[in-house]
Amino acid sequence: DSSLWKSIHKRINMAFKGEDHLDSLPLPVQRMHLIQVDSVQRWMEDLKLMTDCECMCILQSKPISIEKDEQNELILSSQYSTCNNLQLLLKRAWIISTELTRIAQKLEKNRWQRVHSMTVRVNCHVRSMINEYNTFTRSSSEEMHQLEKLLIDKCSEFTAFTERCIQTEDEQMLRSMKSCVNETLTTVAQYFGQLIELVLTHEAQNLLRQIDLSDSVYITESAINNLFSLTQEGAHLCRIIAKEGGVVALFKICRQDCFRCLYPQTLRTLASICCVEEGMHQLEKVDGILCLTDILTDNTHSEATHAEAAAVIAQITSPHLTFTQHLSSFLENMEEIVTALVKLCQEASSGEVFLLASAALANITFFDTMACEMLLQLNAMKILLAACSDKRIVDTPYSRDQVVTIMANMSVLDQCASEIIQGNGIQLLMEMLFEKSSSGNTAEVAACERVQQKSAVTLARLSRDPEVADAAVKLSCIPRLIKLCRSPTERNNSDSVLVACLAALRRLAVMSPDGLEDSDFQQLVKPRLVDSFLLCTNMEESFV
Repeated sequence: DSSLWKSIHKRINMAFKGEDHLDSLPLPVQRMHLIQVDSVQRWMEDLKLMTDCECMCILQSKPISIEKDEQNELILSSQYSTCNNLQLLLKRAWIISTELTRIAQKLEKNRWQRVHSMTVRVNCHVRSMINEYNTFTRSSSEEMHQLEKLLIDKCSEFTAFTERCIQTEDEQMLRSMKSCVNETLTTVAQYFGQLIELVLTHEAQNLLRQIDLSDSVYITESAINNLFSLTQEGAHLCRIIAKEGGVVALFKICRQDCFRCLYPQTLRTLASICCVEEGMHQLEKVDGILCLTDILTDNTHSEATHAEAAAVIAQITSPHLTFTQHLSSFLENMEEIVTALVKLCQEASSGEVFLLASAALANITFFDTMACEMLLQLNAMKILLAACSDKRIVDTPYSRDQVVTIMANMSVLDQCASEIIQGNGIQLLMEMLFEKSSSGNTAEVAACERVQQKSAVTLARLSRDPEVADAAVKLSCIPRLIKLCRSPTERNNSDSVLVACLAALRRLAVMSPDGLEDSDFQQLVKPRLVDSFLLCTNMEESFV
């Protein structure tokens, strides 16, 4: 029973917490979506829901009778937008799923009094959630009403069941009742999950119907913004939207000139939906890559539109995605897309535009060396290196991460070395070895580690060219690589940075053996790589 419940709770949480969704997106598409919320502020937000629940307990879930006119006034005064109402619904649903998990935990420990009190609370939350939803929804199906009734009835049955449990002291009777309570709890969780799925599907259908049928820019804009808010709630919601035809409806907007002003938010919503496989399938069906290519190569579109199109490209080309059925049509349009993205990097007026365009290019370079050859022909290296010298454009570790990714992937080409030397790229790689987070933010620290690792990888690959190795030695890359190997805090205790630095150091040592002291050579170069790695990971840093 316990394993079954954990499985159900995990599935429910996917719909509300959305943890996998944000992780699956590339950093540029996340738009720095991670916001740290003060614990007191979070408590204040949750307080309304909890006090509503207590009020419902006192009133025994009976509504207060009021006059018709007063009721209309109450509803109007408490009316929120569709987006806010759905946020409230999802928060209530998250509380219910958490409470159900806690009931299962208390049940395992035979804490019957706690089980009953929490069951009463869940009962009230479920009724409040259904009442709140029926207050703001325009229409609901017969299926939804039936499911609501089933859930309320089962919650009432659950509450009555646990009340009988706390009134008996017969241990044998309680043990026999425990399996029935577990079964009822599982049924409540199943009905609850089905209802939430149905509600979210219903709301997605309403928004997509507005987008599909409305000729009004304002109504369409509102529907797209609400749809985007839904996509931020997690991958599960993105799957629902994709299954209901969200990608088809949004690309239909992107093919109508009368909605040009809505292209940026439409493309932003598409980027979010395309983090799931269902979104990719829909994109392929509607020839979405051709549409994106047309937008990127059309100079009459705004920079914001081009940037959001680049964000969609960055999403659908993410190396983290395991589904790649859309790549065949992408390869057919790759040359035009790469050309447009390089131009966008060159003409970017802000750091965010450059970040989105360079992220798309970085992902594309993982496909094939053909993409790297295209970038070489387009003088992309010169453009990217020049951008790095402009702190207004390349202003974060995230942007530098994209640039050094492109450099690392292009460094497999022999012709790339001269381009990097001419653009002062070795100096840039040396600076990237010193990358440090200024805020201490977890995502930024991880980006800094990637920058250090990839810059070391790029140096290792390029140092097969004597000219590059000589330039790196003159810029004192060897002492910095040794410092990164020997000092865990310099590399933020990252093993991937350590391995990359050891590889780069060994390559440079071959080209310039005089640059190392004997102790460094004996410990970091001469042994097997794995032995040097173990030595450095076990090394205690000296603070003398």
